[in-house]
Amino acid sequence: MKRGKKAEEAAADGENDTSSAAAKKAKKTKEPEAPVLYDDPPDKMTSKDGREANMKITSWNVDGLRAWVKKKGLDWVREEAPDVLCLQETKCAEKDLPVDITSMPEYPHKYWAVSDDKEGYSGVAMLCKTQPIKVTYGIGKEEHDKEGRVITAEFPNFYLVTAYVPNASRGLVRLDYRKTWDVDFRAYLSELDIQKPLVLCGDLNVAHQEIDLKNPKGNKKNAGFTPEEREGFSQLLSAGFVDSFRELYPEQTYAYTFWTYMMNARAKNVGWRLDYFVLSSSLLPGLCDSKIRNKVLGSDHCPITLHIAV
Repeated sequence: MKRGKKAEEAAADGENDTSSAAAKKAKKTKEPEAPVLYDDPPDKMTSKDGREANMKITSWNVDGLRAWVKKKGLDWVREEAPDVLCLQETKCAEKDLPVDITSMPEYPHKYWAVSDDKEGYSGVAMLCKTQPIKVTYGIGKEEHDKEGRVITAEFPNFYLVTAYVPNASRGLVRLDYRKTWDVDFRAYLSELDIQKPLVLCGDLNVAHQEIDLKNPKGNKKNAGFTPEEREGFSQLLSAGFVDSFRELYPEQTYAYTFWTYMMNARAKNVGWRLDYFVLSSSLLPGLCDSKIRNKVLGSDHCPITLHIAV
């Protein structure tokens, strides 16, 4: 190893081995870098076209509804007060739904999709202040619909779809299934879009671009950042849909919605942006803001909120 000039001078001055080693260790010890956090800016209530928001939608992967309720997730919901609350990964059979949420007077219209295949797995919910015209479950294909992943509500001027997209899983054992899902789900959304514009929200289980996760280089073969999943999302956007957050904040870094519970990832902001509001392009003139509420705890995901004029 090449010795630095200062080390040579220290040796010449007769410093003992212990102090020399301590000096080297001190040099090598770096202060840990402070994490760079995303600061959610104040909400914008007016679109670029001057339209005032008249609809507020919140989406949250709660990673288990019963545990989330115990962690006081509903207290934050009452503060946020969205017109529609969409939840993913409820992991709760309808018979086991907590009374705290089933009896919420703020949301008299509540809809649940649960897994027929496996109890306590997957599941989505939609809670509405005003009654939708119509509510449907799934996307019309049995192989997908048995896992309780999609609810669609029709409102006068748009469809709202909430989804918990299948994870390709550890070792990518479900990647082929995920690719099939992406094709079928895109076809379902495109069919809806012919009738009315739509808002898609939920955990879409993909970080679309390198800017959307902290460690892109190390995750290219991991679920959520494979080329196949990213291409699936690109094809969705090419079909006439828009990632609302990137539309408003194209260069924003460190904006994540998911952090693993391991390795203190959330405190370090080592995360992924997996949760989205995707809009029909025809709704863009009414897009006011797309929020990431990254300071809100209660799950390994944080909630996201959309302000839109529809």
